[in-house]
Amino acid sequence: MDSPTPPPVSRTTSPDNVWDRYQPWRHTVEWGFWIVSYLAGAIANSVTVLMDVRRLHLDFESWEPAVWEWSSHLVSLALIPAVLWFTRRFPMHFDTWRRNLPWLALGSVAWSALHVAGMVGLRKLVYSVQGYQYDFSPWLTEFFYEYLKDVRHFAGLVVLIELYRLLVRRLQGEASLLAVPDDVPLQEQPERPERFLVRKLGKEFLVAAADVEWLQASGNYVNLHVRGRDYPLRTTMAAIEEQLDPSRFVRVHRSYIVNLDCVGEIEPLDTGDARIAMRDGAIIPCSRTYRDALRPERRAA
Repeated sequence: MDSPTPPPVSRTTSPDNVWDRYQPWRHTVEWGFWIVSYLAGAIANSVTVLMDVRRLHLDFESWEPAVWEWSSHLVSLALIPAVLWFTRRFPMHFDTWRRNLPWLALGSVAWSALHVAGMVGLRKLVYSVQGYQYDFSPWLTEFFYEYLKDVRHFAGLVVLIELYRLLVRRLQGEASLLAVPDDVPLQEQPERPERFLVRKLGKEFLVAAADVEWLQASGNYVNLHVRGRDYPLRTTMAAIEEQLDPSRFVRVHRSYIVNLDCVGEIEPLDTGDARIAMRDGAIIPCSRTYRDALRPERRAA
């Protein structure tokens, strides 16, 4: 994507802002949101279903609506990590939704199957403790009924997650390669990026490639880790690896590239893999497939 010519600054840091203040609380807020949402939903639905049962004079015990709702909500909450992983693997972006939509449709079936199996198992357990038997038959008809509800739930989760991730990218800043001016001859254009342009909250600043400490694959993005911050770059690990200076940046894992100048220690493991301690304190895995690339003689060759 073309961008306006940035100011002539080789390296800078963004000022303290809402993203920096949010970072220490991010995981607490994210998981707190899911936990509170599902627990509140379980309580509210239990009360409303119980009211309907009494209003219609249905032949159910007062504890049964709570078992129905709590079993469904708890299993849904337990499946959130799987949904987060799946949406990272098949994100819904403007340029990927057509390709990933069939995978997300299959994912909704898998999510519903796990949800139904989990909640039915919990219900059978509670009912047996109470001296009752929970019947979920015929399975095919009941599963189709549950799937009609689950597919809407799954779609809502995907939309909510993608909107939140879009907001996060806007807050933390999104990186891109600097566009080469049209008047620069082809033979004079740099083969490797010396800087990345970061757009953040309507502002732009430059990050020197040498300041990138390590890179991590994340779905359709590669996160550039720079002085405690992550800037997502829309690319693949294979593409960015070809563009970075191989004498400085080394692939150590299918999901990680490290800046050799920022490596603190390399700890070999009995499995043949290794653990890399970066100077900023981060621990990066190194698979045996890429371990030889860290040897000085291999890099010199």
